[in-house]
Amino acid sequence: MDFSLNDEQKMMIDTVRRFIAEELKPLEDGIEEHGFLDKAKAQAVHEKAKEFGLYAMNMPAELGGGGLSNLDRILCEEQFGHTTDILIRRAFGNVYEPLLHCQGEQVGRWLKPAIEGTRTCAITITESGAGSDAAGIKTHAKKTDIGWVLNGSKHFISDGEWSDFFLVSAKTGEKEISMFMVDKGLPGFTVGKDQKMMGLRGTPHLELFFDNVPLESISLLGAEGQGFKLAMGALNVVRLAQVGARAVGKASHVCELMVGYANERKQFGQRIGDFQMVQQQLADSVIEINAARWMVYHAAWMLDQGLDAREQIAMVKVQAAETLGRVVDRAVQIFGGMGFCKELPIERYYRDARIYRIFDGTSEIHRSVIAKMVMKKGAALFDVNR
Repeated sequence: MDFSLNDEQKMMIDTVRRFIAEELKPLEDGIEEHGFLDKAKAQAVHEKAKEFGLYAMNMPAELGGGGLSNLDRILCEEQFGHTTDILIRRAFGNVYEPLLHCQGEQVGRWLKPAIEGTRTCAITITESGAGSDAAGIKTHAKKTDIGWVLNGSKHFISDGEWSDFFLVSAKTGEKEISMFMVDKGLPGFTVGKDQKMMGLRGTPHLELFFDNVPLESISLLGAEGQGFKLAMGALNVVRLAQVGARAVGKASHVCELMVGYANERKQFGQRIGDFQMVQQQLADSVIEINAARWMVYHAAWMLDQGLDAREQIAMVKVQAAETLGRVVDRAVQIFGGMGFCKELPIERYYRDARIYRIFDGTSEIHRSVIAKMVMKKGAALFDVNR
């Protein structure tokens, strides 16, 4: 097994890292202060990223995307973790894999515009009564002579303000879930309030309401009844890339700040990095970041080999999310009062990190999945060549 980066991967990482440092970092403080990203600045970032070929890198090259392998995408997603959520969305795009099931007229209407960045979509699964239990949704669609009628609601929909269409999971039978592409502005489609969050400032999380929304037959994505499979497939990719890899990247960024501060800050006539208690926190952070990173890379490698990585991704979700939480907590402790002060970004990272243990399946849910699978598969989940 070769864990070295080739020249192309190094160049790709350097390009993304430089773009973040030069184009995105200068915007972070303004977003934190005002709570939103100015639309003109958002559009400028969006256009510049497309110029550099950094938009929709997860989509096939033949459709206009970056055509990256899973591992190469993960290398980029790790760098994305070095900046703010809303800037990641505007610069690099959230083009969800279920759109690849578009066929015929759907390709020109939804898929290609999403890859080109002329249209933006958000995926909507979560409801007030269905969070970790994605199959427990109440939103439903009834078939008509000319299409479908959609009723229900969604909440905590990230990027709902910017998006102009949505991938909506809805029941189409007692135990059947389908997915629909729903354009903003349809009759009966109402965008509700922005549900303000503890962290992730600048990223709107909206309520959506569907009151007898008429949908054309072409709005059905994939086959009828395939919606749950599409949603879970999308969530698996999100868990690995947007949670696992970004958590590792964010923890790495925070750890670098911790090391710098431990080298500069002096107390009792010596660097605080010379105190054993601080050294332990730094050492534990480095160990855990590397452990989480190799778990992320291994899961991405498995996907590139065509292997089933669901259990590995569940492990990544827990390990990376909780590693990030521990690292930023140590950062607050090492920075002391300044770590709790808004003058530095540490307290922002602390707030932003907390959601990683909740969204896209809580740590508790994933632990339950892992435990059930290890009871079924045994040593194959933790030993070599079993």
